[in-house]
Amino acid sequence: MTSLQPFYDWSKELKEEDIKLPTLFIGHGSPMNGIENNEFSQTWKNFGKEIPKPKAVLVISAHWLTNGTKITAMENPKTIHDFGGFPQALFDVQYPAKGDPKLAIETSKLITSTQVELDHEWGLDHGTWTVVKHMYPDADIPVLQLSIDFNKPAQYHYDLAKQLASLRKKGVLLIGSGNMVHNLRMIAWDKLNESNYGYDWAIEMNSIFKDKIQSGDVKSLIAYEKLGTAAQLAIPTPDHYFPLLYNLGLQDENDAIRFFNDKSVGGSLTMTSVKIG
Repeated sequence: MTSLQPFYDWSKELKEEDIKLPTLFIGHGSPMNGIENNEFSQTWKNFGKEIPKPKAVLVISAHWLTNGTKITAMENPKTIHDFGGFPQALFDVQYPAKGDPKLAIETSKLITSTQVELDHEWGLDHGTWTVVKHMYPDADIPVLQLSIDFNKPAQYHYDLAKQLASLRKKGVLLIGSGNMVHNLRMIAWDKLNESNYGYDWAIEMNSIFKDKIQSGDVKSLIAYEKLGTAAQLAIPTPDHYFPLLYNLGLQDENDAIRFFNDKSVGGSLTMTSVKIG
């Protein structure tokens, strides 16, 4: 029989703090943001200094889609280069942050709506490391990922996130990593270097998303398919949108809302991000 002592030890270590950490939804955009010093990565770097140093980081990335829900539970998660066609310098990046098997167990116990599988195969995909390496370049904070069960609807993900809210007062920084508006099929490749270039529908939808987040209209954000043609163009598939619902599920009524990196890229993608709390 497996000893539960590590779980109990971590539970004691993971005491409630006087300060509740914020939760971040980060539009991660191109993997190149992982090695470029630009306005987006600079903002991520600044958050690493602004936010109280967490005991661990837990990321819900648009790039880990699974059947069922999984959490990374290995001691040393690998750096995953899940992309193609980029410079070798990007493939050479290694982000050697430790994992935290005890925190993985603790987190899995918090989720009662489904069984969470402890995963030892995945690692840190580019939705995670391209952002976190700017925030914590020394890789001295454990980093875990929670997968997205792509067979489940939006409401499921929002409800699951609520079960993780207590981690915010226990020193765990929870990050959703995706993009609110994300339609790669309609990217204007010739406009990628044009600052803040967005199609009319992308700008419209980005504004609607911000208004509904600010006003607390979570029901409309969960039922995003009903928000019209612009929403259908902005979210042709929900993989990059679902991480936002995790952040909304972690929100409480007293949390302040702050938008950042509020820019369009290539017409059909927005980097718009939000700090909750």
